[in-house]
Amino acid sequence: MRFKVKVIANSSQQKIEEKDGTLKIHLKAVPMKGKANEELIEVISKHFKVKKSQINILKGHKSNIKEVEVL
Repeated sequence: MRFKVKVIANSSQQKIEEKDGTLKIHLKAVPMKGKANEELIEVISKHFKVKKSQINILKGHKSNIKEVEVL
C-alpha cells in the first residue's frame, strides 16, 4: 500500500489526521539527521500494526511531503 504523508515536525504532540486520502502526521522530533523520519516510521508502524522494517519512505526524505509504502 502506498500513500502520501504530510509531516509536521517539532510538534507538541504526536497525532495522525486523515484528509482527502493524505495522512497528516504531527511528530515531536526535529527534522535533523533523520530523527523525524525515524519517528515517522515508528508512528506509522504503530498505526497500521506492522513491523518498522515493513515501512519504506520512497520519496521526500528531506521534504515534509513524503510518499510512504507499507508492505
